[in-house]
Amino acid sequence: MLIDKYDRIIDYIRVSVTSRCNFRCLYCMPNTPFEWEPHENILSYEEMFEFLRLAIDEGVKKIRITGGEPLLRKDLYKFINMLYSYKPSLDLALTTNGYYLKEQAKQLKEAGLKRVNISLDSLKNEVAKKIAQKDVLDRVLEGIDEAIKVGFKVKLNSVIMKGINENEIIDLLEFAKNKGVIIRFIEFMENERAYPGIKRVESKEILEEISKEYNFKELKKDNVASKYFELDDGYIFGIIEPHNEDFCKSCNRIRLTAEGYLIPCLFFTESYNIKEALRNKNIQKASEILRDVVINKPEKNDWQENEISSRAFWETGG
Repeated sequence: MLIDKYDRIIDYIRVSVTSRCNFRCLYCMPNTPFEWEPHENILSYEEMFEFLRLAIDEGVKKIRITGGEPLLRKDLYKFINMLYSYKPSLDLALTTNGYYLKEQAKQLKEAGLKRVNISLDSLKNEVAKKIAQKDVLDRVLEGIDEAIKVGFKVKLNSVIMKGINENEIIDLLEFAKNKGVIIRFIEFMENERAYPGIKRVESKEILEEISKEYNFKELKKDNVASKYFELDDGYIFGIIEPHNEDFCKSCNRIRLTAEGYLIPCLFFTESYNIKEALRNKNIQKASEILRDVVINKPEKNDWQENEISSRAFWETGG
């Protein structure tokens, strides 16, 4: 079992399989050129699997595949199936922008993937295009429908920004409600790569907007990053507040990038590279690095000291 020095059990790893993305979202990487790490610089699926098998044996129960946009990496379903075949009870999840989901959803489900989180920041074509800097909405909506159709547990994620999509909170809520899926509204995370001038809509403002149309109550917080709320009719939605230290108290996750960096906290710059150990098939060294990452996991994020993160979220599965 992996336990940090604050007695948190680390049983969740987010794995970024690629830093590539086909969107250029304003809140993430709007000005990033289409230049990527050479393929030989990133971990192969087999190398990732060797490390994750070690982590699973140490007690990891949940693995989320992220990016970039993970569906850009060829044959992702094969990697999913490697993990599923090793431990069928593993909670295997994917975070995606949904653009390629219609074509891949069935294959991913058959490979063993269980849950999908899909980004949906707007229901208006012109706004979605402004945010992603690409005409994306129709394909994303088709991806959502296909994910539901093949039987995934689906959640929608919406980053709410002032002057851009803050007037769509109720529409997004009702869209998710009608689809029978949970939506989570995410406070924008300030970072050096975002488009200048982007401002977050705080959780209290989101809740105030929802309260104009619905009555709701906050649910008891479990060991999750989100806060969840229940409408009078039983529908549940969530809020993610990365700036709140409560986000950290029950944090049970670490992150692995496609380039082989293990990251103990999204909002710290420290990382540890395991690529050399894996390529030398030195599993003992990889195990030592894993334990070092866990034991040095910070108690809380550093937003108070560093209001603008330098982390490239598309590399770490932000």
